Amino acid sequence: MKIAVTGKGGVGKTTLCCLLSRELQRRGGEVIAIDADPNTCLAASMGCPNADRIEPLVGLKSLIEERTGAQPGSTGGMFLLNPFVADIPEKYSTEQDGVKVLVAGGIKQGGAGCYCPENALLRALISHLLVERDSALVLDMEAGIEHLSRGTVQAVDSLLVVVEPSLRSVETATRIRELAGQLGLCQVFGVGNKIRSEKDTRFLTESLPGWEFAGFLPYDDSLREAEMSGGSVNDGAERGTVAAVARMTDFLEARSAGGQST
Repeated sequence: MKIAVTGKGGVGKTTLCCLLSRELQRRGGEVIAIDADPNTCLAASMGCPNADRIEPLVGLKSLIEERTGAQPGSTGGMFLLNPFVADIPEKYSTEQDGVKVLVAGGIKQGGAGCYCPENALLRALISHLLVERDSALVLDMEAGIEHLSRGTVQAVDSLLVVVEPSLRSVETATRIRELAGQLGLCQVFGVGNKIRSEKDTRFLTESLPGWEFAGFLPYDDSLREAEMSGGSVNDGAERGTVAAVARMTDFLEARSAGGQST
């Protein structure tokens, strides 16, 4: 499956990416988790050694120049829009618990910065992983869908919008779904996170009418403790959380196989 995860900052999308990656790895096959959020923390949450020393791909100047033919930061000149990226997962990933973790970094936004060698490399890599690579993919994005284009959006089996019981989180989720619809992405599902009671679940389902939820994750204080200690959230997750992620994965596999949409 190819799964993209987004949502308002702080709602727990990176934690969900870690848990989903581990669950997919348990089910067999190659799994790649890619951190495409400017606030790169997926590797640390996965428990990768020396995660703070991993340089995001968008910061590897020699690689960018080699593959695109232009220096990073340059705009307005000529460079390859479709550089070779097939070897990057093997050469630049860090493997943790059987999952290949890639730290990509964020796509630049606004003005001429949208057309630069860094963006060309990152977009080509994501396109390759979505369209050409025969592996499960979990894509940790920022609060939007800027990493997806009309050329790759159909390769995404599911866009998961993580939302917590708060009005601001609901507002962000609504905007993301609208943008996804404009690109033609129909497989958009909500994921309720930090659920303490049935009241929280009811708030989300009533605030987002017409949404189909892939699942709801309980508030798990052990996840926060694992992150504070620098450990893997996968090792700290309580049984209820792990079971909820397994049910969510069953749901996503069924939707992927059946081709159903919302």
